[in-house]
Amino acid sequence: MEEKKVNSGVHRAHIWEIMFYVFNNTSTNIYMTLVGYISYYLVGIVGVGVVFAGSFVTLMRIWDGVTDPFVGMIVDKTNTKFGKNRPFIVIGNIILFATTWMMFNLIPGMGTGLRLPVFVLIYMVYIIGYTCQCVVTKSAQTCLTNDPKQRPIFAMFDSVFNLLAMSVIIPIFMSGTLQPKYTLSMGVAEQAAKIDELIAQNPNLANVLTEDSSGNMLLSAFYNPEMFTYMQLLFGGIAAVLAVLAIIGLWRKDRQEYFGTGQVQKITFRDYADVMAHNRGIQMLVFAASSDKLSASMKSNSTVMICLFGVICGNYALFGSNAAISAVPTAVLSVLGMGIIARNMGQKKALIVGTLGSLASAAGILLLMLLGDPTSMSLPTFSLTSPATWANLFVGSQWSLFGVAFIVLYCLMAGFSGIAGSIVIPMTADCADYEVYRSGKYVPGLMGTLFSFVDKIISSLASTFVSLMFAAIGFTSVLPTVETPYSTGIFWVTMGCFLGAPTIGWLCNVVAMKFYPLSKEKMEEIQDRIAEIKAEAMKQSN
Repeated sequence: MEEKKVNSGVHRAHIWEIMFYVFNNTSTNIYMTLVGYISYYLVGIVGVGVVFAGSFVTLMRIWDGVTDPFVGMIVDKTNTKFGKNRPFIVIGNIILFATTWMMFNLIPGMGTGLRLPVFVLIYMVYIIGYTCQCVVTKSAQTCLTNDPKQRPIFAMFDSVFNLLAMSVIIPIFMSGTLQPKYTLSMGVAEQAAKIDELIAQNPNLANVLTEDSSGNMLLSAFYNPEMFTYMQLLFGGIAAVLAVLAIIGLWRKDRQEYFGTGQVQKITFRDYADVMAHNRGIQMLVFAASSDKLSASMKSNSTVMICLFGVICGNYALFGSNAAISAVPTAVLSVLGMGIIARNMGQKKALIVGTLGSLASAAGILLLMLLGDPTSMSLPTFSLTSPATWANLFVGSQWSLFGVAFIVLYCLMAGFSGIAGSIVIPMTADCADYEVYRSGKYVPGLMGTLFSFVDKIISSLASTFVSLMFAAIGFTSVLPTVETPYSTGIFWVTMGCFLGAPTIGWLCNVVAMKFYPLSKEKMEEIQDRIAEIKAEAMKQSN
């Protein structure tokens, strides 16, 4: 029965296989969240300036992009008994765990002169591991399923998992558990002794101490090396489990008969050049997704979140509350949008609708922040370690009018942007099928890594832009923390990152989709042609 499906041109996956496969993206996103706080680690532990820290992240993202085409070519040439894609999940996850462990456990014990060069070397190897595992998220799409109605299911699961992990569990855990646990005060004797011990090991920490309202010196959790050590073990362990589940999800379909034309092909750099020059689908998708990713990276930057909730609204715990409350409605909106629009009208249409909805809701949030009082925001508080606190959701006194308005608008923006952001991954598989249709070449590794190459080169500017913007208003030696006092400069820089940059990215989406050729009707034509190519190949082999 399965062979008949392959020969007919359409092959499908079980729903649970798609769900497990999505965990690969969640696994790498967990590492991305961990390393998202690296600027604080560089400033407080390694001992570099704020602008350098932001520029370092940019340079490493460029290195990340440079490694992509080479890894992609290796994937396209790989065809082992363990499959084409699964070996790269294993290799990538091992490298990610090993390098992050070394970053956060070995670096603090080194001499100050060695920390930066050793950190750079470790981080460069980390990037290679990240690329190896990330490429599978896009390259294996084509072999898992080519059914146009099934491919959006990946984006639906991906949207839900990322919302739960990145927008609910981790924010609540960071703001409600780790931040209070690892913030140390000189006003508490035991904590004061701990601060002195940490400064003795890492003299740079003396430069990042701040003062609370009582005049006590504080060491923010974001500069506490012990928090990074704990996060690495916890996040790394979870990411490893998710990687194993992804391997299980790919087990049945990661075979040659599901690869493009069903035959081994010789791929050269000339083929890569031809794709980049003539595949209009990937050209427009890269333009849309990379600009969108740049703006999304600025919007979700850890410093921006600290300033939005901890400084402008005056309560960093709102970060976790907002994430928890908005998660379910955001997920529902994203899933319904992709389920109704993408599966029935095509993935291109889903991206357009998601973009337009994001623009409208972002404008609403800006008006609210300008005309309302952000410090009046009140939301129910939650704790992962105290499930009873979730009953606060139904306590009217926990809410303020500003809080309700912000949540509604934020859910709309996050839901619509979730459609636009998640749908680009299965759209990459459409571009790979388009290349088989256009040139007869099956290059999913190239498609995934070409997409990632440009995406990372452009989005690498996010940390630099954020650092430069905050440096322009005086934050040249340390980054803002929850203890930093409010200023008009912080407000406008935060709004520029949180709303302004995403608006530019969404406008780029609108332009790109005007020239993107892969509509629902075109993809049906492409799948019919691929079926003919496979049938011809099978006749020749017989």
